[in-house]
Amino acid sequence: MDTAPLQVSIIMAIKDTAPYLPECLDSIIAQTYPHWELIAINDHSTDETPEILAEYAMKDPRIRVFHSDCPKLIPTLKYGYPYCQGPLMNRMDSDDRMPADKLETMVSEWYKYGKGHVIAGGTEHFRDDGEVGDGFKRYDAWLNHVAKNALHLEELYKECVIPSHCWLMHKEDLDAIGAFEPEIYPEDYDLTFRIVEANLKIIGIDKILHHWRDRSNRISRTWEEYKDNRYFDLKVTNFRKLHHNPGRPLVLWGAGRNGKDMAKLLQVQKVDFHWVCDNENKIGHNVYGVIMQSTNAIAELDNPQVMIVVAAPDAKSGIESTLVELGLKRGVDWWFFA
Repeated sequence: MDTAPLQVSIIMAIKDTAPYLPECLDSIIAQTYPHWELIAINDHSTDETPEILAEYAMKDPRIRVFHSDCPKLIPTLKYGYPYCQGPLMNRMDSDDRMPADKLETMVSEWYKYGKGHVIAGGTEHFRDDGEVGDGFKRYDAWLNHVAKNALHLEELYKECVIPSHCWLMHKEDLDAIGAFEPEIYPEDYDLTFRIVEANLKIIGIDKILHHWRDRSNRISRTWEEYKDNRYFDLKVTNFRKLHHNPGRPLVLWGAGRNGKDMAKLLQVQKVDFHWVCDNENKIGHNVYGVIMQSTNAIAELDNPQVMIVVAAPDAKSGIESTLVELGLKRGVDWWFFA
């Protein structure tokens, strides 16, 4: 590198993760890229978390400990953010682990592009008490496929394409998109939408950059904000802002639970749409005031945009083939929303 190595500020909110925290901190200390600081913010922990943080801060001055003045994840991140001194930013979860070369890999990639770019990589879930479930395995495989093939924009509405702990960007870019100011959950998905809205370029790395712990009491399992993990409201709000063109006919594809819930949401937001499916028992029926049509109706529309809410994995390749045959482009004319 021609210039002095840039410091990475790792921001980490911590609440009652004492059983996992030493392993997490050890993985940060073991980084092959030594130019980092950890802004560790304790969120009113009632276990041994504060003592563990104090012990590690005594051992390594790069670990700086603070105590949040208000509870919950986003307020805690907001509390700690002004203390970040590095020009590069990363986020970490206190029950997870970093591969030893995580920061070195991300910083090296960031140097190729500079400001205006976000580096994102893959993940791998693990458990201490058994096998990781098939759902998380599929999510890891999907995230790694997205990162490897730079499909972040095409897959934007399916699930969060940039996990909260698996990105690196310049602090000026993070400031420009509001950093941790919006109190919107899931916070990583909201941040991803803001990255796209600001036209920051996402650079995917074909490498696992985060070891993600699955446990029964993780907040994604216990908080009300994460209860419906389809996040249709957040997706539709951002779709209307980023991609929806009211001058083009909007098509909703899918008549199952996802389709019905999405249809009701679109109607609440007063968005007109055509509704299609391939279920012969539903075609022609009036559902919520909309006549269900065959998917063949898409070909009759002039320059449509298609929201696909079919959950069955086996059906998605056929849907994609149909839309490609119609000359419609993924990420421009159609998106998976489930």
